[in-house]
Amino acid sequence: MKSKTSIVVWVVALVVIALIIIGAWFVRHGAHAPASRPASAVTAAAPASAPAIQHPIAQAASTPASASSVPLPTLDESDESVTAALARLGGGAPIGKLLANRHIIQRIVATVDALPRHELGRNILPLNPPAGDFVTTDANGQLVLASSDFARYDPYMQWARQADVSQLVAWYVHAYPLFQQAYRELGYPHGYFNDRLVAVIDHLLKAPEPQGPIALVKTDKGYAFADPALEGLSAGQKLMVRVGPANEKLIKQKLRAVRAAVTGEHGPEHGPAASSSE
Repeated sequence: MKSKTSIVVWVVALVVIALIIIGAWFVRHGAHAPASRPASAVTAAAPASAPAIQHPIAQAASTPASASSVPLPTLDESDESVTAALARLGGGAPIGKLLANRHIIQRIVATVDALPRHELGRNILPLNPPAGDFVTTDANGQLVLASSDFARYDPYMQWARQADVSQLVAWYVHAYPLFQQAYRELGYPHGYFNDRLVAVIDHLLKAPEPQGPIALVKTDKGYAFADPALEGLSAGQKLMVRVGPANEKLIKQKLRAVRAAVTGEHGPEHGPAASSSE
């Protein structure tokens, strides 16, 4: 965790909800995201044949709201419509002020793909930094993350609380060709973004939920979790912990609902977890 004030998401303009909050932290503590198109996070070797699709997006198209006839823009011209859609879906919450102003879908796709890894590329994040400085305090001689730090995510959480998951997923289904195109351009010519999204949601749902203050240690780059088990988590799971217990619970609640909607599965809370080493 870096304490520098010059920088910082969550996932979620789909996982939008999680990306918006998770990404927010990383933008604040990482580096400024450039206005240029985000670079590919991976270079994927094309398999001999395309893998079987596990979660066809058609399974999520069971609601009339998903049957939009509005023509899609091209991927490179989609930013304005994406910002407008997310603002509408958040019930008026000021999402436009939180989002990067270019290549929003490409950034969302790249960030979703990277969350189970231990590093997030600094030029792929879809969000602007939250206000305020990183806040720590002392608890019985131990440096800990101050609970007051969680309040800096209130604007992102406002959007998350107000976003209607069924409408969000309906928009996602309609816009899915753009997400799929961005995923293939990221370096997965035979990949299927909805499958990756579900795997990443499963991974984030496995994030631990620490009880009590979260101990920190100072490093030459800022701060790190004092607990090696927490510090060894993937970037996505570490950020889930970082936003605070109440915010983490809300994010997980929304993620379970998103997962159910995009898979057409409304039984178990979530399916098999993805490995943190993905």
